[in-house]
Amino acid sequence: MPARAPRVCGHCGGVHQSGERCPKAAARDRERKARHDARRPNARKRGYDREWEKARAEYLAAYPFCRRCGAKADLVDHIIPIRKAPHRRLDRTNFMALCTPCHSGWKQAQDKRT
Repeated sequence: MPARAPRVCGHCGGVHQSGERCPKAAARDRERKARHDARRPNARKRGYDREWEKARAEYLAAYPFCRRCGAKADLVDHIIPIRKAPHRRLDRTNFMALCTPCHSGWKQAQDKRT
């Protein structure tokens, strides 16, 4: 199967092969993410403390599979985010076990819509 034709980059004006990332665009994205992370509170200030780690471990022991696809769960997600309902931070009825792909794809897309 033939490869796709090279494309002209909108960031640097150079020519890049299909699937090749522009170094200038990658650097721009790293800088944008670093600016965002600098303004974001750390995990402890967002409510992910020792109590959360203990509740998370207990929940994963009780529910080891992803609620969405059935794969091995890696993460415990809040159904209603902490920023919307801080009083439900450790409420087990607000927890949902998810695998990383489901959390990174489906759940993040759902959060952006609301």
